[in-house]
Amino acid sequence: MTKYFCDLFGNPHSSDHSIGWQASHAIETAAERVAGRLGADADEIVFTSGATEANNHALLGLACRAAGGSRNRILISAVEHKCVLEAGRVLRDRYGFLVELVPVNRNGMVDLSALEGALRDDVLVVSVMAVNNEIGTIQDIEAIGRLAREHGAVVHCDAAQAPVAIDIDGLAFHADLVSLSGHKMHGPQGIGVLYARRELHRRLEPLIYGGGQQNGLRSGTLPVALCVGMAAAAEILGRAEAEQDRSRLRARRDRFVARLLGLPWETSLNGANSDERHPGNASICFRGFSAQDILQALQPRLAASTGSACTTGIPEPSHVLRAIGLSTEDAEATVRFSLGFNTTDADLDEAVGLISEALSSLHAS
Repeated sequence: MTKYFCDLFGNPHSSDHSIGWQASHAIETAAERVAGRLGADADEIVFTSGATEANNHALLGLACRAAGGSRNRILISAVEHKCVLEAGRVLRDRYGFLVELVPVNRNGMVDLSALEGALRDDVLVVSVMAVNNEIGTIQDIEAIGRLAREHGAVVHCDAAQAPVAIDIDGLAFHADLVSLSGHKMHGPQGIGVLYARRELHRRLEPLIYGGGQQNGLRSGTLPVALCVGMAAAAEILGRAEAEQDRSRLRARRDRFVARLLGLPWETSLNGANSDERHPGNASICFRGFSAQDILQALQPRLAASTGSACTTGIPEPSHVLRAIGLSTEDAEATVRFSLGFNTTDADLDEAVGLISEALSSLHAS
């Protein structure tokens, strides 16, 4: 990314000089690399400021042009990211769409029978995330996409958490709209992507108007360095070694979870089993404790969270944990730990010690 910050700083949309041509070529190459990970074409890639914008563009952009038509229902899984749920609320309150939540089981998997029962020819779009951001559950997007398309519904997939968790090659074959986030795939912050199947372009209303960049779908000057960085991250995660990295991460996470469940307090793992969840995700309920108290006791030595980082400051139990059947008390006793490819065994030994120390202190107080 450095040379695009320092040397090749041209505007990629300036077509009258070589500096602009260099920047434009970098953007085209970046789009090709990201598209290649999904099984898409470069002209189906729309760079955004992140997955939140991409999710909003997918749902609001599609629904705005479909408002008043025969397809007036939108199906969203009960464990979607807040930005998807909020977009659904706007479409319900302002545009009159019927927005329905599709239930999930105790592991956070979408109930395919319930989804099939809700699907009719009046459904505009089905929105289900590939990998949950709080409990790590990996959804069967292929099956969900097949059911939705049988009824002519558009399939939207928030895949922000997916690139580290699973191989996303071919995801574009199962979903019509896919959202990605740069920093969720070890790339830079402030950049994301909406994959939009070419046939849907004319059905998407832009959220941002201006000079008509990116096929008129999202105006504005693109940040070349960020696009290049996201593409490089996508390419790295597409290498053969990535699956080995995931296997090592999964094994390390499983050892970490086993040690936490072996502590002398009542603990449990929320969500799916090892192979059906993000390899770096561990959502642990410390029954009888307050997650906020645990996190405060761990500062500044260990970073964890009570749920999605995007809902920080909202004083309510996680909607994801409630959707999988946890009580308010257990939801408020849950801490989400995130492991990465660079997390070491020594890191986890220290983390377990810090957590045990924090629980001992809180239990005694």
